[in-house]
Amino acid sequence: MKYYDTYDFNGIGYEKLFHHQNWRVAILNYIEELEVDQLTYVEAHDLTDEVFVLLSGTCHMFFAKVEDGRVIDITCISLEPNKVYKIPMGVYHTHTLSHDAKLLIVEEENTCYDNSPRVYLTPDEKNMMTHKYKEQVK
Repeated sequence: MKYYDTYDFNGIGYEKLFHHQNWRVAILNYIEELEVDQLTYVEAHDLTDEVFVLLSGTCHMFFAKVEDGRVIDITCISLEPNKVYKIPMGVYHTHTLSHDAKLLIVEEENTCYDNSPRVYLTPDEKNMMTHKYKEQVK
């Protein structure tokens, strides 16, 4: 009898480890497109909350207040290791990771582009995000 399964991912970016019923468990490691100066959009999920757990490194999470398809404000927080962060469905967010970061993500298995609207950032909105990030990392 097998008592447990183990999963790990040490590559670049996002990898789904497994799913059970409606839930997906994934790991997100550093990837260049998540550098703060490379971020181009914020997204929300219409059908699911999303859970993040920082396992190692650093992660800065951005939350965007969106009105009429435009970002009007951004909040930036630093995730604390081994703490569970639940982002409610409908909340626009994105994140940036350090090179040594490993982030556990749990969300519904059917989460995809079709039910995760994106708002693409204007140059002014990207500047606002970079400014909030620099304030946070001081």
